[in-house]
Order: sequence, then C-alpha cells, then structure tokens
Amino acid sequence: MSGLLIGCHLSTASGYAAMASDAVSIDATTFAFFTRNPRGGNARELDQKDLAAFLDTLEKHEIGPLVAHAPYTYNLCSAKPETVEFARRAMREDLERLERMPGHLYNFHPGAHVKQGVDEGIRLIREGLNEVLEPGQNTTVLLETMAGKGTEVGRTFEELARIIDGVDHDELLGVCLDTCHVADAGYDIMGDLDGVLDEFDRVIGLDRLRALHLNDSKNPLGSHKDRHEKIGAGTLGLGTFRAVVTNPRLSGLPMVLETPQTGLDGWATEITLLRSLAAEGASS
Repeated sequence: MSGLLIGCHLSTASGYAAMASDAVSIDATTFAFFTRNPRGGNARELDQKDLAAFLDTLEKHEIGPLVAHAPYTYNLCSAKPETVEFARRAMREDLERLERMPGHLYNFHPGAHVKQGVDEGIRLIREGLNEVLEPGQNTTVLLETMAGKGTEVGRTFEELARIIDGVDHDELLGVCLDTCHVADAGYDIMGDLDGVLDEFDRVIGLDRLRALHLNDSKNPLGSHKDRHEKIGAGTLGLGTFRAVVTNPRLSGLPMVLETPQTGLDGWATEITLLRSLAAEGASS
C-alpha cells in the first residue's frame, strides 16, 4: 500500500461509528461527510457513545484528517438576508460540533452572488467568515475552488485570495482544490498540472492548499459546467490523476473522491486504482 491519504464521501445515515467502519472496509485513510442533511435544516444531536466509537476507530486505523463538508444550500453571499443568516448560524453550529472531533477540516462552497456582482459576493463572504470563525478553534475552514457555473464566487484563484485577504483570522482558512471544478473553470491541470500549482502558489500560496477533491469531469476544459465523472472516464483522464497522486507538492494532503457511485464497492475500486497509480509513479 502506498502512503496516499485517500478516501471518499461517506454517509452519516447509520451514525458516525458505522461511517468510520465503512471507511475501514474500503481501505480509506481519510473521508468526507456532510455536517447535516445536504439540503440544510437542523443537525441531529451527536450521540456521545456513537461519537466515542467513531473517534476510537479513526485512531485505531490511523484515519484522518477528515474533510467535513457543509451542505450545498449554504450561501454566505445570497441576495436574501434570511439565507445569509441561516448560512452563518449553521456554519457556527457546524464548527462548534467539529470541536468535539478536533484536528479536521471543514470545506464549503463560497456561494453565489445572484447578480449582486462578484465584489459584493466577496464582501458578504468575508463578513460571514469574520462572524463565524473563532480564534483558537481546532478546525481549519476550506474554501472550495468552483467551476464558475452561474454566479458562483471562487471560480478563480484571485477570487479566493480576495476572500482570504479580507478575513481577520486568516490563519484559520485554507483551500480545497477540486479537480473537476478547476478544469471546468479553465485551469489546464490535464496539460500542465505544475503550471497550475505554480499559479496557485503565486496567487494564494501553496501553504493554503489543505485538501483535494478528486473528480473526473464530463465536460471539456473551461466549460463552467461542474458535472463529475468517475476517475478515468471523463475529459481529465487517468494521466491527470496519475500526475496528481505522484506530485510531491500534493503529497500528504487528504484526497477525497466525489465521483458518481452506487455503493461502497465503486469507491473501493477507485481507491485501489489511485493507490496503484501512486505506486507506479513511486517505482518509475
């Protein structure tokens, strides 16, 4: 087995302990999960016994850090004040809960400005983060790179950098790079991964890159569509993922699959595939 920190998005439906057991069953060494129903709403109370068993499994099998995911319904830069307020309240609650499983990451989509303009969108996202981040918290909050669909904010590295630059406690912020999203946004990771990483380093700083979502894309470079595909079955191709899992600048970062699957077997197959690509690169 390679030292790849790889996993997928798992469900909390049967509880946290069951989710950790699912991770073990597919040889995952990290994974993602929604902090609450992906459509939003109130979060379930954490069961202390379930949480203790969850944390025990993570420690025993050396799994983590994990990449918790905020529901897609959160929009810190909505044109509706009630939507912005819900996102802020729910994010505060999520971060408070994650303090009970410290040392992990919390990923969210920056939001869509809904025709207010990028500048206003960025202002609102900064304002929201300044409200929800607490100095000394144990969870790093990650802005996800976006494909640029509709009025999404975060379609360029520059937009993400502007958000980070306006946050008081920016030491609590990082970035999650989604391979489908950045390619759909126009960054040629297929032809020049190192060039894209150079640009990320220049604009944001590679020290901010804390996790990756590994997804192939159903659409061509620069399409701004955001439709994930299984690894090797889309326009990015196996060569892109071989380059990702063998790139020394990405070594040690949690890599989470969000590809379309119908069950754990599909995730297990892709995890095995990515480990084999990493092993091939190490031996060549």
